[in-house]
Amino acid sequence: MNGFDQLNRYVFNQANVRGELVRLEDSLQHIVHSYEYPPQIQGLLSEMAAATCLLTAILKFKGEIGLQIQSEGPVKYAVIHATHEQTLRGVARWDESLPVLPQNFTDLVAKAVLVITITPQDGERYQGVVALDKPTLAECLEGYFEQSEQLSTKVMLMTDLSDPERARAAGMLLQVLPTSAESTKANGNPEFDHLCKLTETLTEEEMFSLPVNDILYRLYHQENVELYDPQTIRFACSCSRERSAEALRNVDKAELLHIIEEEGAIKMSCQYCHTEYRFDAIDVEAIHGGHFGSTPANQ
Repeated sequence: MNGFDQLNRYVFNQANVRGELVRLEDSLQHIVHSYEYPPQIQGLLSEMAAATCLLTAILKFKGEIGLQIQSEGPVKYAVIHATHEQTLRGVARWDESLPVLPQNFTDLVAKAVLVITITPQDGERYQGVVALDKPTLAECLEGYFEQSEQLSTKVMLMTDLSDPERARAAGMLLQVLPTSAESTKANGNPEFDHLCKLTETLTEEEMFSLPVNDILYRLYHQENVELYDPQTIRFACSCSRERSAEALRNVDKAELLHIIEEEGAIKMSCQYCHTEYRFDAIDVEAIHGGHFGSTPANQ
């Protein structure tokens, strides 16, 4: 549908600026409808999903990037993970005792921080933390890049919840390529500022209705833009029976067998995709004996 569930990367060859455009629909549904989320939570998760896809450009290796909000406000936490293969998953927890949730971002995530975690398949995990002290998630991400990376960055995030059954999200990112001291915000970059002003003229209606090529032409028809092949985005969960078993390996065997005696089995449910994994006494013996995997699966 006009390039949804795709990440589009492009560069401005004469301006030393890169850009990205992402639009999500099918890949978003399992995330926002996995629980009975209020519209405010659906909107927050949708924005975070679009933002996380945009940030996958940070990954120059195989691995995963996660955005997690930790808050003392109505939203206790919200997290989205994306991989270098453009797979998405996410979940949120909020104060369900509240009859009504705030509409604006600041009140929804009061006294909050955003934790950006980069996890390579090979290498050490990196975490960056930024206070959510600006009116929008997009502005907070811009602040993160300015403080942590010293890179001039423009982020736009949009959501469309007009159809309760088909949430949509979109985002754009412009960033100066880090090739010289001129990349910093402090030194300024007239070409980057000009491109930002052009980008800000895009309306939500245009974002969600026009094909990608038409959007780029509408915004940058006087610029020299090189558009790369898009990457497909989909929902996927990384849970598995083996990972669940590995978690049980750290629990005392006697305690696990006691649970099985009382409840018949140990049940572990993934919070992202709701897949349930069941383990019996034979499984527990195999797990703690170091030979789990040779026994039949009881998923």
